[in-house]
Order: sequence, then structure tokens, then C-alpha cells
Amino acid sequence: MTNLLASVSLPIPERALASDDPADILTFAVKAFAQGGVAIATLVDIRGGAARALGSHVVVAADGRFCGYVSGGCVEAAVAAEALLAMDEGRDRTVKFGAGSPFIDIVLPCGGGITILIHVLREITGIVDVLDALKQRRAIGLRYGSTTQSLDTVKPVTRAGWEGSDFVTVYRPATRVVLSGQTVEAQTTARMAQTAGYDVMMRGHGDVVRLSNDIDPYTAVILLHHDLDQEETLLGVALRSSAFYIGALGSTRTHRRRIERLQNMGFSETDSSRIKAPIGVFGPTRDASSLALSVLADIAATRLMVYA
Repeated sequence: MTNLLASVSLPIPERALASDDPADILTFAVKAFAQGGVAIATLVDIRGGAARALGSHVVVAADGRFCGYVSGGCVEAAVAAEALLAMDEGRDRTVKFGAGSPFIDIVLPCGGGITILIHVLREITGIVDVLDALKQRRAIGLRYGSTTQSLDTVKPVTRAGWEGSDFVTVYRPATRVVLSGQTVEAQTTARMAQTAGYDVMMRGHGDVVRLSNDIDPYTAVILLHHDLDQEETLLGVALRSSAFYIGALGSTRTHRRRIERLQNMGFSETDSSRIKAPIGVFGPTRDASSLALSVLADIAATRLMVYA
């Protein structure tokens, strides 16, 4: 692949940014488009196992810089090389890697195969619209028309995939974590959530109105209080919201008391069943770091189930 690029005087691919966040990748596309040519490579078919989901992207600038992932890192440079060739020819192309691919020297460690659709961007409006929607915390879809070789925004689909001869990618806002608790557990969880790239908001007793405005379908609410009285009002707000995850600190015995209080407040059994308690995916934990890891793992797993 490198020799082929050299023969047509194209730049050698070089990773510019190590991120698989769609907002980062599409922002890179907008900036690269302003500076010259750019192509967006999309994972559109998986044969066997794969490290990334359908709809994953690699964006390639005309100078060889690229951003994003369509595998675990084993084919991205080759994808970028193909994108440079597509830009040089001025036309879209589809390339296979791994099983079923003509590139016998490029093998995916998982043993599977992937198909990458490379689109040479001729205008950037659709990508800008996606970024605007994500900033407003709205889900949105982007349709690649194989006949027109163009991108258009559409209503979000359940998951990325083919619709006839067109491929639709779905984009959803980043996970927001609304966290309440004046404890070392809350502080540690907030730090780890920020490191994980989540949008973290700390809220207290007087933040009921702000809490209501903060929560959307892509929000996880974490209540790390050691007193049911301290969490009661905020928990009520969370249960009336569209949060995809609600978790509360406490033992099984504490949670039984919590449910009784919620029933007295008028909440149903269905309402209280939304609460992850005891919180986290493993326990009981005996230190703040273990609790934070347990909670964030639970949030990540729940989001994957809800928005697979």
C-alpha cells in the first residue's frame, strides 16, 4: 500500500488524533475540509468478529492525517491509504479487509472481515448538522446515498445499517452523569467519570430545577448519599425523568426502606424498579475507587443495552 501511494505521489498516512468519539472525528472532518480535501471511511459490513460497531468512522485529510477507528487499530492506516487514493481519483470506493479481502497481507486479529465505504466529501453540511444536533443533545442520523454519493441528515434509526442501497449511521449524545453526594465516593466517581469522557454534573439539595433541566434520555443519575432523607427529593425528580440509568447507594435493607418511602410518596413498583440498588455491577465494595469502577461499569453496560 505504501509503495502504491509513493508511485502516485500521495502523502503517507499519519494518525493525527487518537479518539473514537464521533464528535471528535466529525469535528476533525470539518476542519480538514476547510483546509483541503477530506474523505470519510465508514464500517458498513462485518463478517465474523469485529472490534468496532457498524457506522464507525475514520476521517482522512488530503495531507494524510487521519482520525478515528474502524477496527482495533490494525487496518486504519490501510484505510487511510485507500481514502487518499479515492480522493486522488475523485470518486467513492468500497474496500474489504480481513476475511474475503484481496489484501492477504492485512489480517484482522479477530479472524473476521470488514467492509469499508469511503466517501470523498464534496460538501460538509450534513456533518455540520450532526455536530449541531450532538451539541444540543439530540440524536440524529446520516444517510449515505449510494446513487448520489452524498450525505444527508435523517431521523435517527435504532442502529446503523443498510436501508436498501443506502447506509444510515446514527449518532447519539455523549453519556451525561448527574451525580449527587457530599462523600468521598461521589468525588472519586466524578473524577473517574470525567476521565472516561462523560459529561459530569454535580447536584445538591437546592438543585431540583437544574436537575430537571439536566436530565435527558442519555443521562445517568447517581445518588451517593448515606442518608435517605438527603436523596429523597432528587430521587423523585430522577424517577419522573427520562434518564436511562438511576442508581442509589445503600444495602439491600436500605433499598427496601427506600421503596417503602417511595410508595408513600405515590411512586409505583414499576417506578422503583428503575433504581439500580445496591448500585454497581459488583459488590459490596469497601473503598471509593472500587465503588466508582463498579458504578461506571454498570452505566456503560446499561447504555449499551438501551442504545445498542
